[in-house]
Amino acid sequence: MGGFAVVKKARDLFEGTRKSSMLAPWLGFLMLSTLVYLVFSDGDFSFLLTYASLTRCFGITLLVAKMQTSQSAAGLSAKTLHCYAVVFASRLVSIMRHEGYLPYDRSGDWIYHCVEFASFGATLAALGLVHVVHGRSYEENNDSFGALPPLPGSLGALVVILPTLLFAACFHPGLNKDFISDTSWTYAMYLESFAILPQLFLFQKQSKANATVDYLIGHFVAALGFSRLVEMGFWMNSFHELADRNGNRYVGVLVLATQMVHLVIMGDFFYFYLRSVGRGMPIQLPTAAGMV
Repeated sequence: MGGFAVVKKARDLFEGTRKSSMLAPWLGFLMLSTLVYLVFSDGDFSFLLTYASLTRCFGITLLVAKMQTSQSAAGLSAKTLHCYAVVFASRLVSIMRHEGYLPYDRSGDWIYHCVEFASFGATLAALGLVHVVHGRSYEENNDSFGALPPLPGSLGALVVILPTLLFAACFHPGLNKDFISDTSWTYAMYLESFAILPQLFLFQKQSKANATVDYLIGHFVAALGFSRLVEMGFWMNSFHELADRNGNRYVGVLVLATQMVHLVIMGDFFYFYLRSVGRGMPIQLPTAAGMV
């Protein structure tokens, strides 16, 4: 009986260590974001925008670190990174020209801008690692989202990039009272809601082959989803500001709806991600149910 107790204690200790190692990146991020809040924020509710931006930057930086340490781009969707490069570039076009969509507190003076620039730079670095440095390990055949004739498979991201641009040009708030600035911010919001689809599509391909998801890639995807949840919390509270130039608030409804769509799209992933992390096990996605 004593032998069984020793084995059980050793197993519990091993599982606890494994859980801690899986959660270590999030614990580090929690400490860093708390420091940013204490030093660069006034404690205003609008810090949620900066926190969401920090979370996205954390996820993408973690992805770059993962590729550098593993020397591999396996399991990653370049098309999702293409979309996020457009997301960050579009958002920067808006926030560098006007202040309408910035956090109200001190973090909106320059920290928010710096984090968005860092996220954009990290995304470009990730694309360089996927296509150039570790191009041989990139699973291009699995990254087949949007490969619809006559569109080449490599341009599959255009399936979400172009329609959301047109939608943003037609339906956007007027907080900055500037077509380019308001459209570019809204475009980033709309596109971000669907940018994760290629990565989830690749996960689906992996699940059919009974492959597990690298836990750092899982953290990357989870961070992107969590950032949207945080951002949606802010805009739900500030919904009255998301009106068009005529004061109509239906545009605000569209902005919030696309954020909710993003969370719905990621619902299955979140469930299996949290279950796997809670058990300290590799992320195993279902083989039968589709994720997209």
